Amino acid sequence: MPHTSPPDPHAPSRLLVSDHVAGRVSLLDLPDGTERAELNHRHLSEHAGFLALPDGLLACVDERAGELLVLDPYGPGAGRPLVRRRIPVAVPAEHLAADPDGRRLAVTTGLGRNEEAWTGLLTAVDLDAPDGAVAVRVRGRTGEPGVTVLGGASPLVVVRHREPGELLVHRHRELMRSAPSCPPAVPVRRIALPDDDGHGDAHDPFSGRLFASAGSGVHRARREGDDLTAETPLPWSADGRSGGRGYYLRLDPVRRMLWSCVRGGPGDPGQWPDWSNDAWWHHLDSGETGRLGLGPGLVFRLAVTARHIAFTRVHPDGDELILLTAPPAAGSRPEVGARLPLPAMSGAPRRGGTPWDGVQRRAVAASPGGGLVAVSRGGHGEVHVFDADKAALISTLTVPTPLDDGGHLALVTPGDGAHADPVGR
Repeated sequence: MPHTSPPDPHAPSRLLVSDHVAGRVSLLDLPDGTERAELNHRHLSEHAGFLALPDGLLACVDERAGELLVLDPYGPGAGRPLVRRRIPVAVPAEHLAADPDGRRLAVTTGLGRNEEAWTGLLTAVDLDAPDGAVAVRVRGRTGEPGVTVLGGASPLVVVRHREPGELLVHRHRELMRSAPSCPPAVPVRRIALPDDDGHGDAHDPFSGRLFASAGSGVHRARREGDDLTAETPLPWSADGRSGGRGYYLRLDPVRRMLWSCVRGGPGDPGQWPDWSNDAWWHHLDSGETGRLGLGPGLVFRLAVTARHIAFTRVHPDGDELILLTAPPAAGSRPEVGARLPLPAMSGAPRRGGTPWDGVQRRAVAASPGGGLVAVSRGGHGEVHVFDADKAALISTLTVPTPLDDGGHLALVTPGDGAHADPVGR
């Protein structure tokens, strides 16, 4: 892509608010909520999320248009449009990832609004091909696969499947040479996983390792030349706490840690208020692992700030934002720094029903270069902005659509280094 000057380091943080149901994206200054740009008729993939790229750019997928969008959050106000690139990709998008350089991307497809998996298309993208951005679609297994893209002289696209669980390794350059008409893609390597319930992926560009969460733990593989070698999994059990598993996994580039939320308790989704939730963490360099109780209810995604890790907890007795202090030094253990109440949602999940079907949800976002945390209030068209360092609510922003299903958020700060986590969130 043509070079873009980095954002002014003194520019305010900005927030992208996606209402994927209504089809609108708002770009807001923080903390006052001044709208800098809007996109209409854009239904972004909430599941694939936003992917941070170098030079302060972001990528996401428009589910209805079948396009990968490269966004420039600091373009508006500097003479550049918000949408930098539009590249056709297969949808419904399940997961989105890039190599550490942000040039080579991959998008997997999932169920979308369907009861069963019906497409196994994988899209490989080269944003800096000689004639401009190029996308190629190939066919693989159907399902709900995760994906990571490992860098190096020959970047690898690693697709994580379940039922049966396995990692399929493709060379990105070979995918880009595929014939038209969605030919089958034959992996250069298969690594069997012992679980059929994989859910959650992370990639550490520094070590060349990838991570895949499953019921038995966090499975690891490291790059060796043009191949992958499986390593001993990381257990979910730690600090005397056992049971449960994590359904979400992400890299914290500030402290070089992995984070997840380990869910335990009854298997019946109608009993979700009784689920237990522990923050699970692993120092990538020291190997230290721990767990910390968060409370009952629904806890899923998390966000990384400069000095905290932010979780939202939904429960019939009241929702809250939980801020964990996350000291940068290995050997220092995270602690619960604050529990801040969140206004109730009128369409919130109720006991006896599932916490994800036909109910409102919350999205959470933060920047690894700052201290702000944004939390949506699904169905109310509101986003609450907190200062994590002060453990205080500083503003409530409104958008013109209801944010049904909670919407999706991305919070950016100039030079925050968020692209060091090269998996869509």
